[in-house]
Formats: sequence, C-alpha cells, structure tokens
Amino acid sequence: MTQRIVLSSVATVLAASAAAPAVAELKYENNSGGYVELYGQFHPVIVSVDDGEETETRLLDNDLSNSRVGLRLMQPYGSNEFTFWFETGLGLPSTGSANQDGTNNDGWSREDLRHVDFALRGSYGKFSAGQGSMASDGAAEVDLSYVGTTLYSFTNDENGAFFYRQPDGLLSAITVGDSASNFDGGRRGRIRYDTPDFNGFSAAIAYGQNILSDSDDDDYYDLAVSYGNTFANGVEFAASIAYAVRDFDDSSGERKDTIGSASVLLPSGFSFTAALGTRDDTAAGASDPDYWYAKVAYEDDWVSWGQTGIGIDYFDGSDFNNEGSSTKSWGIAVVQRIDSINTDAYLKYRSHDFDGTVDFDNNEAWALGARWRF
Repeated sequence: MTQRIVLSSVATVLAASAAAPAVAELKYENNSGGYVELYGQFHPVIVSVDDGEETETRLLDNDLSNSRVGLRLMQPYGSNEFTFWFETGLGLPSTGSANQDGTNNDGWSREDLRHVDFALRGSYGKFSAGQGSMASDGAAEVDLSYVGTTLYSFTNDENGAFFYRQPDGLLSAITVGDSASNFDGGRRGRIRYDTPDFNGFSAAIAYGQNILSDSDDDDYYDLAVSYGNTFANGVEFAASIAYAVRDFDDSSGERKDTIGSASVLLPSGFSFTAALGTRDDTAAGASDPDYWYAKVAYEDDWVSWGQTGIGIDYFDGSDFNNEGSSTKSWGIAVVQRIDSINTDAYLKYRSHDFDGTVDFDNNEAWALGARWRF
C-alpha cells in the first residue's frame, strides 16, 4: 500500500517542479571586483513511513537540505578577499518535526539561521567568525556520487522523529534518529581557521558554542584534514577525517567523536563511498556507539533532461541509544537532474532495523521529492 501511495504521487511532484520558473543568476557585481549574490532553494518531499503497523504519508520540507534563502558578499581588500555569508531556513513544516503524533512546527525561529559568517581569505588561508560550519562539518559526508543528493551517510532525514513500534504493538520512546547517526559536525557560533591548499591537502580548526540555543552552554572544539584530487586518468577522489570534542558545561564529562569518509568517482560513472565513526562519551550512563557505511552508485546521461544517478547503500551501527544495541539500515534511490529548471527530482526507499532493549518492528520510508534551486 505504501509503495502505491508514493508511486501514484510521482506526477504531482514532477509537475510542481516543472511549473517552477528557471531563474537567472541573481548576482550583482561592482566596479572593484566585488559582488553580491542572492540565492535559495525549495525542497518539498512526499514521505510515507510504515512503522510495522501504521503508515503515515505527508507533504513536508525535507531536512536533508531544507528550503532556504541566502546572500553572499565578496569584496577584494588589497591582496585579500573579505566575504560575508547569510543563510536561513524558511521554517516550513519539515521531516524532522513529523512523527506518528503529527507534525510539530512553530514556524521560523532563530535556530533556522544557518550562516551569519564573516571571513577574510588570503595567501595565509582563511579566518572565519560568526555562525557557520565547524571544522568537522561534512567530514562524514564526503560523497562524489550524483545520487548523494539524496542517498548518503546520514540515514535519518525523512523519518528521524518517528518512534519505533514494539513487538506488542505499542510505540516506544525511541526514535529512528536515536538509533543512528554519522556524527558529522554541525554549525555553531565559532571562530575557525582553514589552511591554504597544499597539493590537494587542507586542514581546519575551530572553537564554538551553540549561540542559537538557550539550553546549550557546552564548548565545542574540532579539527579536520581533507584531500581532493582528479588524477590524469580521470578518476576523482576525495576524503576527510575529523576529531571533535563537546565539553559539557555541567562538568559531567566530554563527548569525543572521530569520523572520516572517502569517495571515488570513476570515468565509467561508477562510484564508491564509505564512512565510519566512533564516539567516546564520558557522561554517566552514556553508551559509546560506532558505525560504518558503504555505498555503490552509477550515473550517466540516459535522458536529454540531464544526468541520472542510481545507488544502494548500507549502514551498520552498534550501541546507539543503549549499550549492546544493533542498527542496520539500507536504502536505494534514483535521482534525475532536470537542467532546464535547475531541479533534482528523486525517489528513495529506506529500511531501518533496530534491535535495542527489544527487537523493534522495522521502520520503512519512501521519499519522493524535488529540490529546485535559484
């Protein structure tokens, strides 16, 4: 039944995407080499979640890459470049706020602010200050495949707030999001330094606090090393590794994450992506989860609209939510580029199998969406 509901909605989403106008680049340049650029995206998705007993189907904003607007400013300053970056989500009802009890959404709040970021770049590297990415942001999500638009190492975007159902038919207090994570770094009010590129290698270090939350006074520190290159035979390779520390304000301890990911894209269109991570949490009663992730994908220009990508992935985690638990998840997706309207349309299926305090019913999700950028 779930599959029929989702597939019958294909025409609806694609028609909505096709109705979106192709917007010219909103970039305004001055006489000194600087510019101001406005941009944004709209990302509706039809999500159908089956918890083993009931199926919920809704039209939402996809937390995978939420609807947003932004502004970038760049101005040369001697041999340097000064930049300012502002970006905010629109606060639409999202996949991250939906579960069996409904969709909880209070509209836009300050936590929807993604970037209020000032930076100065030169031959010495780049210094940044303000709300923005920590050094470890993206370190677990290096992915060169086109299907990575919707299928990547974070597996909880479409149904993370849904509760697992117990064998007795009752809903548990454990959500899909509690049972898996890739530990990727986030955005904070931070200061950050990025080194220049050295033959494809670069590094970054940052310190920050969660200035958008009244309930989080913890300190965050991290560092990351990245590499990327396209070799003479056309093979593309990228990788990143990071170490991040969250120092709890209540002196209860620290949470330390070590994460990494790598991806290779071959001239044939095949790609291979992997990620892994471990967490050491010294807070009382906390478990120390870990995971590994792998994906194989293929992309080609099969239709005149644009590139097509397909892929299948697998996530294997241990000790999430409670010590001794086991998380298995697999997904499959197809993504279609529609160049004429700058849109990526996709269909994805994902299954979550969590064995925690009991062996919960599988949680399965279909997602049919389209991301239009301007």
